Amino acid sequence: MNKILKAMMIASLFSACVSTNKETAGDDFEYNNERFADLQMLRYKVEGFDDLTLKQKTFIYYLSEAALWGRDILWDQNGKYNLRIRHILERIYTAEGIDHETDDWRAFETYIKRVWFSNGIHHHYGSEKFVPGFSQEWFDQAVATALTAAKCHTTAPDITDIKEVIFNPEVLPKLVNLAEGADLLLTSASNYYDGVTQAEAEAFYENLKKTGDQAHPVMWGMNSRLVKNADGTIVEKPWTTEGLYGAALKKVVENLRLARPFAEDEAQQKVIDLLISYYESGDLKTFDEYTIAWVDNTAPIVDFVNGFTESYGDPLGMKASWESIVNFKDVEATKRTEKLSDNAQWFEDHSPIAPEFRKEKVKGVTAKVVKAAILAGDLYPSTAIGINLPNSDWVRAEHGSKSVTIANLTDAYAKAAKGSGMLQEFTVGQEEIDLITKYGDYTDDLHTDIHECLGHGSGKLLPGVSTDSLRAYGSTIEEARADLFALYYLADPKLVELGLLPDMDAYKAGFISQMQNGLLTQLVRINLGNEIEEAHMRNRALIARWAYEHGRAENVVEMVKRDGKTYMKINDYEKLRTLFGELLAEVQRIKSTGDFRAAQQLVETYGVKIDPELHKEVLDRYAKLNIAPYKGFINPVYTAERDAEGNITDVKVTYTEGYAEQMLRYSREYSALPMVND
Repeated sequence: MNKILKAMMIASLFSACVSTNKETAGDDFEYNNERFADLQMLRYKVEGFDDLTLKQKTFIYYLSEAALWGRDILWDQNGKYNLRIRHILERIYTAEGIDHETDDWRAFETYIKRVWFSNGIHHHYGSEKFVPGFSQEWFDQAVATALTAAKCHTTAPDITDIKEVIFNPEVLPKLVNLAEGADLLLTSASNYYDGVTQAEAEAFYENLKKTGDQAHPVMWGMNSRLVKNADGTIVEKPWTTEGLYGAALKKVVENLRLARPFAEDEAQQKVIDLLISYYESGDLKTFDEYTIAWVDNTAPIVDFVNGFTESYGDPLGMKASWESIVNFKDVEATKRTEKLSDNAQWFEDHSPIAPEFRKEKVKGVTAKVVKAAILAGDLYPSTAIGINLPNSDWVRAEHGSKSVTIANLTDAYAKAAKGSGMLQEFTVGQEEIDLITKYGDYTDDLHTDIHECLGHGSGKLLPGVSTDSLRAYGSTIEEARADLFALYYLADPKLVELGLLPDMDAYKAGFISQMQNGLLTQLVRINLGNEIEEAHMRNRALIARWAYEHGRAENVVEMVKRDGKTYMKINDYEKLRTLFGELLAEVQRIKSTGDFRAAQQLVETYGVKIDPELHKEVLDRYAKLNIAPYKGFINPVYTAERDAEGNITDVKVTYTEGYAEQMLRYSREYSALPMVND
């Protein structure tokens, strides 16, 4: 039996099962919802939504629908078995007749919630496959019970391959493998390549890069799966309305068309038209036209990202995961970021990087603070707190970029962190605690603003250097570049002059947080014995460890042992800023020249390995605090009220949907793809 037929058979056998509401939430808004495994679910409030015009609210409603219809795409990108596994797990979860008072059930409930959170069977950050706490025997019985409960009068489907993927730790153990020396494609579970080796993929795209406009290269491979056919030929299968993921993309396009009449101006309608054209054709030149139009469209209050965007899930850093966010401007808070974007040229001109790597003229840098209205795809449930797009270097150089800081998400994170005990447990002394307490909110927000608005938008590639020349190390280097830019300028008097920091002591809180996180506290997110895999975490470790090592002779940063506990202490803040500037200069040189070997050496030396004794100590200390290292969000629910003719008369937003309830509803209402997508 071929895979497609088998998958369709499984889907039909379970389709009669009735989904039931497994949890409820109170009527009053609460930021914290529930906790399981290493995760805590939060809510974010969309304050100001009711003050928008009906046209704006309707625009957000249809854009939110377009966002939610892309959900299955990410699940399939994260692994070719994920949609089938999710379908089976949800049928078990909603079935009657399964005893919920057993250890197996409790382990299963945790497992499915983790799978929902990660959009697949691998950890969203650590990349390792989840180990089920329930037995294969229990799983087999649960499948049989689910069929019986659904009155599916047939034998259980053959799910041998699914069980092998779930239970065998040797099968697809890592979502994204970045281990030096391994074939990164054959050892990664992500579904961007099929039967293609790393060397074959790199050769395929190197040949493509020789074609087309060298001054304005498209982002080769970003919207396709690379496949080796039975005859050995290698071809791309594009993600378009008539290609792979077509059923989901048609629903995305359908809702973009419904949103179009409610766009805030003609320029925004053009953005939607180009995005639809790109989804239909897969033409990467059309994608560049769309991104240029999107960057230029800065007037509207309501804005959105929708599409194949970030490449962290591809070990080669080329293919983009599907994501979407719909947002609207926080006009008052945006005054803060506008001060940065208005002075972007000053920051570029005074950067500590070599002059040949600076932009002679910074173009089109815009920054704003927004409120998220909906999160989807690779931005849900775990999400970023800031975004800077587009990713194309030549588009950024010639047309600029948009940067956003997402205020209602940072607010939710901040409320969840209050009183956790982390600050007291891992901070070396009261002086440092006082600095973070007094200035931490300022520096956290400003670090995000500078990172997104100026850091990612700074510097330039030399002629002939490819965007993806750093391959598997590109994402880490790019994040380090943006973080270092933010850290270097946090300590600049210019920020006090602009009124963005209250005084010249404030930056110290940002330095403490950066070094403490990179050297110590981010280790709580990694299982003992593992190395650092995720690009943002590698970046933070790289910066902190490089600065620590290069400042050792002058004792700039010290690792202090006290009562059996390790702490980080900064002894010379000014010298630490100098070190950040020196590292920024080197990281920008690596990026600008495409120096792969230097990137590899820098990341592998400072960003990957973990001292096992220190790691165990940090984990033991953290465990006593009883808090979750990862957090994610439950979306609000938008309900359109309509008149007799079907016209929307109002859009209401509510926050009472529970986590499992939301996940099950999304699977019922926004599933367009077959269980296997070939």
